[in-house]
Amino acid sequence: MKTFKTIAALVLLILASTGNAQDKAFKVSVIGQGEPILLFPGFTCTEAVWTDVVQELSKTNECHVFTFAGFGEVPAIEKPWLSKIKESIEVYILKEKLHKPTLIGHSLGGALALWLASEHDNYNKIIVVDALPSTGALMMPNFKSEYMVYDNPYNTQLLNMDKANFEKMADQMAQGMTLTESKRAQIKNWILQSDRETYVYGYTDLLKLDLRDSISSIKSPLTILAATEPYGETTVKQTYQEQYKNLEGYTIKFAPKSAHFIMYDQPVWLLNEIKTAL
Repeated sequence: MKTFKTIAALVLLILASTGNAQDKAFKVSVIGQGEPILLFPGFTCTEAVWTDVVQELSKTNECHVFTFAGFGEVPAIEKPWLSKIKESIEVYILKEKLHKPTLIGHSLGGALALWLASEHDNYNKIIVVDALPSTGALMMPNFKSEYMVYDNPYNTQLLNMDKANFEKMADQMAQGMTLTESKRAQIKNWILQSDRETYVYGYTDLLKLDLRDSISSIKSPLTILAATEPYGETTVKQTYQEQYKNLEGYTIKFAPKSAHFIMYDQPVWLLNEIKTAL
């Protein structure tokens, strides 16, 4: 397991080679005072996805709310996208002298929190919202991380897709991500606003990430808040049990009548469960 002292020893080198990499890899808004909480959004989303949660948590905590490079109005960075974000977050925590922050992440942000916690135990608590250790294994049978490469026909198709077809795809994706119709336009707009190469290659980074074995090293208390739609709680429970089987001692709760964006479909339930976990 990587120690935090080891990371500290690398900070000067990272800063010297990247020129304050954390300023390039993401934008952070800091709201409230108290024990620190880092909130990571899902793929293509901005910090606004956490607005209602932060409004409440910032009454008692110092909330560091992220928007990652290539999404919203944050300029894109060169690939490998996800590993640069992770390394820059580690630098940010050290630079800001955040002592044992809690990590809260949705989807991609949850996987990122798992990745950070699997490498050292400098975190107070981890709360992941509808996130798995291996998205690739969920989507592809006989999945192996090494199968995921940037140069493939699907990525080429996405990169070359015209505006009309990309918008149609974004609309279809948004339909399935929330049961709350009024929020689908926002999800669609985040997809359309994203930098195209970040959308393509960043998602390849996510699919390539396989933490199913390495999560066994997580020492911080972990709470998982999982959506139940469209597959139903029984199927979802089986998926989570399989993906998290190498991790002992976690808490999992299932959001009733909620698709992927639990903060939109069950906002009161989500906030209550986060506060309980904290």
